[in-house]
Amino acid sequence: MARKSSIDRLPENVKAYVTGLLADGKMTLDELIADLQARFPEEAAADALPSRSAVHRYGAKLERRLAAIRASTEAAKIIRAQAGDGEDARSEALTALIQTELFEAILDVQEASADEIDPAERVGMLSSAAKNVATLTRSSVTLKRFQSEVRAKLEAKMAALEAEGSSGKGRRFDAETLRIVREEIYGIV
Repeated sequence: MARKSSIDRLPENVKAYVTGLLADGKMTLDELIADLQARFPEEAAADALPSRSAVHRYGAKLERRLAAIRASTEAAKIIRAQAGDGEDARSEALTALIQTELFEAILDVQEASADEIDPAERVGMLSSAAKNVATLTRSSVTLKRFQSEVRAKLEAKMAALEAEGSSGKGRRFDAETLRIVREEIYGIV
């Protein structure tokens, strides 16, 4: 097993400080090393602080991780903005796809002859499939409940806007505009 890096062997408070400075990116490596030596004189005196090259390697690894996190966060923001999925329709589609595949796999197992699949193995496969179906069913029920709650909240807000618009108080909303928003944008009929 490889030896831990000198950064990983630092006391937790020192490691957190180094990580914070590297993530901040406002200091050069030389400035960071000088700052560490000034801030942690006991570790510097004991020669326990990492070398410039160790800090550089750790910083490069940290930057790769941070870049991956930034990229996935940005992708999630773009997907959310472009595919506004307040009701989580993607999860619904994924669950349906997996349920279909499991159903087909179960049919294949049932249709296989005793020569193709050992009866004990068949029972094990069906048992495993049943557990997965149960998990998917719970997931589907939870998703449907969530979608229903989102729909109810949306309908309540739209009704409140319609009432506010027709009462003459506060903001004024044209009934046709609200109908378009309700039916064409949110799909509520």
